[in-house]
Amino acid sequence: MNRRDHDLTALDEQPVNLSRRRFLLVGGSLAGALVLGVGLPIGQSRAQAADAVLAPGTRVPAFLEIRPDSSVKFLSPFIEGGQGIFTAMAQIVGEELDADPATFIVENAPAGSQYQVMEGGMRITGGSQSVRASYTTMRRLGALARQMLLQAAAAELSVPIDQLQTEPGRVIHAASGRSLSYGELAARARDLSVPSPDSVTLKDPARFRWIGKPVQRLDMHEKSTGKAVYTIDCRVDDMLHAAVQHAPRLGLHAGKLRNEEKVKAMKGVHSVHVLPGAVAVVAARWWQAKRAAEALQVEWLEPDAPDGNYMPADFSSEAFAAVLAQEPGQGEDAEVKGDITQGMSAAETTLSATYHSQYLNHAQLEPPSALARFNNDGTLELWIPNQAPEMFQADVAKRTGLAPEKIIIHSPLLGGFFGRHFVYDTAMVYPQAIALAKEVGRPIKLIWSREEEFLRDTHRPMAAVRFRAGLDAQGYPVALEAISTCEGPTEGLAGKHGEQLDPTALEGLTGKAYAIPNVRIAQIYKKGPVRLGYWRSVGNSMNDFLYECFLDEIADKSKLDPFALRLHLLKGNQRLTTLLNTVAEMSGGWQAGPYTAPDGSRRARGVAMASPFGSEAAAIAEVSIENGQVRVHQVWEAIDPGSIVNPAIIEAQVNSAVALGLSQVLLEESVYEKGQPVARNYDMYPILPPSRMAPVQVRIVESGAKMGGIGEPPLPAIPPAVANAVSRLTGERIRSMPLSRFNFS
Repeated sequence: MNRRDHDLTALDEQPVNLSRRRFLLVGGSLAGALVLGVGLPIGQSRAQAADAVLAPGTRVPAFLEIRPDSSVKFLSPFIEGGQGIFTAMAQIVGEELDADPATFIVENAPAGSQYQVMEGGMRITGGSQSVRASYTTMRRLGALARQMLLQAAAAELSVPIDQLQTEPGRVIHAASGRSLSYGELAARARDLSVPSPDSVTLKDPARFRWIGKPVQRLDMHEKSTGKAVYTIDCRVDDMLHAAVQHAPRLGLHAGKLRNEEKVKAMKGVHSVHVLPGAVAVVAARWWQAKRAAEALQVEWLEPDAPDGNYMPADFSSEAFAAVLAQEPGQGEDAEVKGDITQGMSAAETTLSATYHSQYLNHAQLEPPSALARFNNDGTLELWIPNQAPEMFQADVAKRTGLAPEKIIIHSPLLGGFFGRHFVYDTAMVYPQAIALAKEVGRPIKLIWSREEEFLRDTHRPMAAVRFRAGLDAQGYPVALEAISTCEGPTEGLAGKHGEQLDPTALEGLTGKAYAIPNVRIAQIYKKGPVRLGYWRSVGNSMNDFLYECFLDEIADKSKLDPFALRLHLLKGNQRLTTLLNTVAEMSGGWQAGPYTAPDGSRRARGVAMASPFGSEAAAIAEVSIENGQVRVHQVWEAIDPGSIVNPAIIEAQVNSAVALGLSQVLLEESVYEKGQPVARNYDMYPILPPSRMAPVQVRIVESGAKMGGIGEPPLPAIPPAVANAVSRLTGERIRSMPLSRFNFS
């Protein structure tokens, strides 16, 4: 992606002289260089007039610009953050446009209703929804643009349109041997109306050139050469830098600044500011601002009336875990099948256990940052990492009182998602950047240090789940109950328990495909003071660990093989039976162990399944114990997303999900003591190092079912597969994460 094209007006054939105030500077070079572009298919004024009548995803000029060299600039409605969505969108649109994805220049689209192309009219890059929720819409967009090029060529060549066909980047009249490039046709196509969406026929998948193929990533070159632009790289004329020192506990506010004058006299310091729950220093350079902010001696005061954003000084995550486990009650039903009471009464034997999940940080490598600028025309421009531009635009409008159309959201590349880039109130940088820009009267770029990020990050929830199972004479489960005591991330954002249960709290416990006749899944809502957010694969990331480990515990109790138990419970489910047998075949045939490997190490294997975000996954992990700690030697994962766009991206996503799954089961945990997180950097919050990453084998199974997600589904089966292998090897039942808490000998 060529960042010099950032601020183009894509629909105007004439060069646009951008105001100096509008330039985005990157690494000292202008990001708004002038380019002659020809919008497809209609001019600026007609595009605006058509906006009211064209359905989202059909207003071609909002998305596409065909250039004289036949390259295609595409504004993606979904944010690129390493998951490969730019490439996938180019494949989908290019397939129907008949344009090679390699000719696409893709950028994140600005905020705007025309980019809300998902089913239901939303625009969120998350929940593994981007491709599956816009697949048909984006194909139709490409088909509409192709139809307009054909219409332009018919007029240019004076031939009937049905005598024309396309090859990548060209319209061809086979009878005369004449052809025109897309670039040659774009100027004529601009004056045509957008056809009715019903007038275009989408390709037969049997004729696909690019969809389903391992097309090379479009963003690979710029990322590998350091040219990719993230929020932290953005800068504008006349801007200053800022850093903050947050209160040690959420809910406190700043009182006296004991050394304010001394800090103001430090080199490069422009000004010192008091913000809600924080103090900030504005300086010529960020390092100057950081050193000065850290030097401020602040008297932090307790609130007069603590609210939902208050962290008590005596809060301990260890103590809270015990509270969750001991919370009385039967909870509210989330899923009921059969009769749990009757099923338990009829059981030959019963089994019960309590499992735990831990708080987790997002721990992203990209530092949180924001760039804010108020313009003379009354607009506010923001360069912010985000997963939902319109959501952020609406939030900024609420905070500032500005009309949404006065708020311009720029969405640079994300340094990963992980659920970190939603509106989390106290965990966001941009409200502070906006306040400082308004007070100072100059553009402000604010970056949180790693320590400030760990202090204010939202967390994946903690839960305690009480399981009960009733087993028949053969040891198979005939009844299963799971009562989760927790606060879900959506409940955490709302600050209260809603009228309906939070599905993100229980997904992975609910919706399991195993044929157990009597099932009850319930929640006891327990609010805690830790601020919650979404984490990759959300509730599935913890709940599939809890459920799948308890399922192995049932197998242990019944002296059943855990793989055979799952096959038994999947009778009649051909899709999942195929998937489970596939992962076993990948691993060379199922063997639980323990067994001695060729290198002399004692090893065992664990298996687990998960059904998140419309896809199905099955994983097997092989482990050993070295110096009292777990070593994962190999991971095999089979994934069935129904149908696919790019197998290379899927394989990359599986590998990244495995890495994060291993990281949380082996190492990651956010611990609170005395109301503060113990970890303020990676020294106390270790993430998986390369030396502990296991080799991964991936198999994609296309069942032909409805398309599911890719980014999150491969993760949830990994932690239980590892933990089940460790339990098999050591004989010690694993009921919580991370495994670094255990010393296996």
